[in-house]
Amino acid sequence: MEQQLINLLMFIIPALITGAIAFLFFREFVENENRRREFLIQKDLQKDSLPVRLQAYERLSLYLERIKPSKLLVRVTPTSSIKEDYESLLIANIEQEFDHNLAQQIYVTDKCWSISCTAKNATIQMIRKATLSDKVDSSDKLREVILINLIDKRPPSDAALSFIKEEVSDLW
Repeated sequence: MEQQLINLLMFIIPALITGAIAFLFFREFVENENRRREFLIQKDLQKDSLPVRLQAYERLSLYLERIKPSKLLVRVTPTSSIKEDYESLLIANIEQEFDHNLAQQIYVTDKCWSISCTAKNATIQMIRKATLSDKVDSSDKLREVILINLIDKRPPSDAALSFIKEEVSDLW
């Protein structure tokens, strides 16, 4: 009886070891195949989505360039000499540009979108702060003060543009 048990174990142990090795091998094989399939799907999706994402970054860059105060002041001329009217016109123009590019947030990272929104808000703050200045009494003087403020510091959209360039270079 004891001999039969030993003989039985001599057949069962190698079979169990072989079965365990086969199980591990096939499990690893299936996992590798799943990872390969996921990689191929991801690769196909990137091939289709990369141009759309790049276009979104391009549109955001264009938006940030258009709201730079130096370019905004040249493009949007005052309709009256009242500084508050010109301030409202500039801010409305920035908001309109922003609304036109709202859909781009789907294709860019949250951080990129947040930085772009911060640049927009900082530009609006810069305009509002210049309007509150005692030196400003007309729309032409408002333009002058905003441009003088830009001599001392970079426009807010420059930092956002730098971030976009860095993020796009990471896509490659």
